[in-house]
Amino acid sequence: MKEERLIKVYGLQKNEEGEENKIELSTMGSIYEKNNNIYVVYEETEISGMEGTTTTLKIEGKDKLSMKRYGSTTSQMVFEVGKRHTSDYRTIYGDFKMEVVTSQLDIEVDTQSLKGKLHINYKLSISGLVETQNQLSISF
Repeated sequence: MKEERLIKVYGLQKNEEGEENKIELSTMGSIYEKNNNIYVVYEETEISGMEGTTTTLKIEGKDKLSMKRYGSTTSQMVFEVGKRHTSDYRTIYGDFKMEVVTSQLDIEVDTQSLKGKLHINYKLSISGLVETQNQLSISF
């Protein structure tokens, strides 16, 4: 059963020069459970710079989180501590290779109420062009 819920997203991105980019987003989305995984689905807005994109988070237990984005940008990121995941990042400017290395992943979800918090620290590299340190916190 899908539940409509307020989803709060806080992101902090720091590039190699130490410049920071922060986003804070509050939006309505849906939460549901399927095949023992919990899904969080919401629409990105102009604030995130990805207006027209749907984000789906797939929570797979306490140690793995996948984030898929479809729309104006298309990507998939997999977060598992100590593991390196590569994927394609499709944008209106072209397609790039993206690599994610997760240093911290905290997943706290009440499977009864489907309320929870996610916190991720990770390094993101895009085709050797951009490398950033990132923090992402999501509550629902």
